[in-house]
Amino acid sequence: MSVLYVTKDTLEQMKEELIRMRTVDRPAAARAIAEAREKGDLKENAEYDAAKESQGILEAKIKKLEGDVASARILDADSVDTSKVSILTRVTVVNLNTKKELTYQIVSEKEADLKANKISITSPIGKGLLGKVVGEVAEVTVPAGVVKFKIENITV
Repeated sequence: MSVLYVTKDTLEQMKEELIRMRTVDRPAAARAIAEAREKGDLKENAEYDAAKESQGILEAKIKKLEGDVASARILDADSVDTSKVSILTRVTVVNLNTKKELTYQIVSEKEADLKANKISITSPIGKGLLGKVVGEVAEVTVPAGVVKFKIENITV
């Protein structure tokens, strides 16, 4: 089982979602199956099949989330090393192809949100920037080709 690095807030959100799935979604799925079962022959009951499939998907999501919560490790922003790009650092880069300056925060997969400029440590750009220091140029292979980023600044 791999370790999932998250912030305290994200871990709390994951726990809340797990509680909601267990206490609200699971009983709703059971009720849907019971209602569909009452409608007659189970061999030809598409509503029953759909409810059972929905329940199976929900149980798989619960199991995955339970695993994620169990393997989660909380990262503290105060203990992050800003001498190089690592998880939870905010890195300002210049795209040498377009000369645009961008700032990204490197986060876990669970916290990634491109609209908020939070990129996953496992994304191509995240992997390419990881371990780089200020002034260094990172060559990142993305679906559109190779992009060069110059590291301008690293903060928390």
